[in-house]
Amino acid sequence: MGKKKKFRNPWAWVPTLYYAEGIPYVIVMSVSVIMYKRLGISNTDIALYTSWLYLPWVIKPLWSPVVDLFKTKRFWIISMQLLVGAGLAGVALTIPVPHFFRYTLAFFWLLAFSSATHDIAADGFYMLGLDEHDQAFFVGIRSTFYRFAMITGQGLLIILAGYLESSTGLPPVELSIQSNPTHEVSTISNFDSLHFNELPGNLRILTNTSDLKIGMLSRKRSNVDLIINKVKESNTSNGFYEDANNKETGQQAKQKNAKKELSWFSKTIKDLFGKEKKIIKKENTVGNFGIVYFHLSKKPPHNENVIVNFAQEGGSKSIRLVEGHRFEFNDKNWNRPAFAVIQLDPKLKKVESAEFVSRAGNIPLAWMITIAILAALFLVFFLYHKFILPYPDIDKPASRGDEGIFGEFIKTFVLFFKKEQIGVILGFLLLFRLGESQLVKLAAPFMLDAREIGGLGLTTGEVGLIYGTIGILALTAGGLLGGFLAAKQGLKYWIWWMLIAINLPDAVYIYLSYVQPESFTAIASAVAVEQFGYGFGFTAYMLFMIYISDGEFKTAHFAIATGFMALGMMVPGMFSGWLEELIGYQHFFVWVVIATIPAFIITKFIPLDPNFGKKTKEKIQIE
Repeated sequence: MGKKKKFRNPWAWVPTLYYAEGIPYVIVMSVSVIMYKRLGISNTDIALYTSWLYLPWVIKPLWSPVVDLFKTKRFWIISMQLLVGAGLAGVALTIPVPHFFRYTLAFFWLLAFSSATHDIAADGFYMLGLDEHDQAFFVGIRSTFYRFAMITGQGLLIILAGYLESSTGLPPVELSIQSNPTHEVSTISNFDSLHFNELPGNLRILTNTSDLKIGMLSRKRSNVDLIINKVKESNTSNGFYEDANNKETGQQAKQKNAKKELSWFSKTIKDLFGKEKKIIKKENTVGNFGIVYFHLSKKPPHNENVIVNFAQEGGSKSIRLVEGHRFEFNDKNWNRPAFAVIQLDPKLKKVESAEFVSRAGNIPLAWMITIAILAALFLVFFLYHKFILPYPDIDKPASRGDEGIFGEFIKTFVLFFKKEQIGVILGFLLLFRLGESQLVKLAAPFMLDAREIGGLGLTTGEVGLIYGTIGILALTAGGLLGGFLAAKQGLKYWIWWMLIAINLPDAVYIYLSYVQPESFTAIASAVAVEQFGYGFGFTAYMLFMIYISDGEFKTAHFAIATGFMALGMMVPGMFSGWLEELIGYQHFFVWVVIATIPAFIITKFIPLDPNFGKKTKEKIQIE
């Protein structure tokens, strides 16, 4: 074995180390949300369980002494990169199996703990492996490559998954829907009478028509509601609406839901906010409707589900899908019809048309390939850093003195909680992002959900482009501007403007949910405004954590502050999905803006030196 090098050119390892640090964080915090949404998990479960993944970062200060006490920082970095790769491989391998949700979550937990431990070791190694001059020089480089990791995770990987979703699976089926004055009623008398025989050739989606005409007639609301309820009943009983993680039959799920009652708290919240109605007309007559149905040409392989998404992709807004936007076919229901109901606006008096498409991309395969690529990337990181990272002389396990490292650790905690106005400080750390902590869990599901159920109906690739490139660039620009201005006139001068910037732009989601614009440019612009405001406003949060951490135990106290920051994101995020499903996207985003009020109240009472941040030459890097 060759001689261990105590020094290597920092360009050989600093960029790759911080790129590797950012990837697992963004996978756990952001990519997991989009993946689970595309795999059919409910918003309630997505928000609850992915918010729990913040826990390793919440309690990171508690086990940082372990990283110092045992082994070297170099050992921890290499070991954690191998564990991150194993966790990613585990996620990829369990995506296509039954009960994938619980198994992938277990591997995401492994990924989260490994990533948080890697953060501790990497930041420590940065200070051990570089002298003071190089530490100052490369601080911007490490921040830049951390941003590149965010762009890769939230942008390029999501775009790749979207491409794989659309290029795998079954060929899409296009339908043309047209309003027509000469047609009357299209309906089906017996929903249970339709069964289909297996057809030769490759597995494909079949439909009863590719050109549906709907008469421009007024119908009694009661009659239309009856048909829609029959469609729901048929689709549910045949198992087309079951969750991808729930192996109950549709009938069992229906019976369980029928017995489920809202708690008094849920009833109160629902009564307070209500839930937006997709059809708000109170008249006794509504627009006419048409029914289409889908089935498969042959039985899919055993235990393999085919997810069919049906949505409008262009044409008149007066023609809309009111029931049947997502179906799950399997080897038991492949030869039964999955019904969709399309309805005209009652005010429509002329011939108009709309284009609908049913797609059945192989979503599990797409995400399995995407995550597997990441697992392979971390194997490369592991091998590369094993040979490239230097062996600094001072990278040794911490010495255990008379008081011991744990004694020192307890002392730092006691001193942190003895700070003046610690209650107000903790309140600020927990409440400053109360609105954002809920918004971040539902923003991507809102973008992906069909327009008929309140979402924007974007593709996976479009969401990746918006959040992973446009959003990240706006976020970075806002952060740079915030740091520049705070250095000019101090945090106290700018804190209220930054508080406004991080909270009020959340209102763009109220606009998006009520208007549901079809313009990609309008949607991307709204998100860019929100992300720019977030980047600008988050500067105040980071600077305040630096301010309250000043003193003998600056590093340890800053780590404790970041733990409370993660806790402030975790707890509100856990119930955000449940709240959205209870009151709907429109009212949920109104609530998000209301939830920003406590931040304005607590900020008035925080301790802050008016001179903090003024004319400082120290660059504050926000990661």
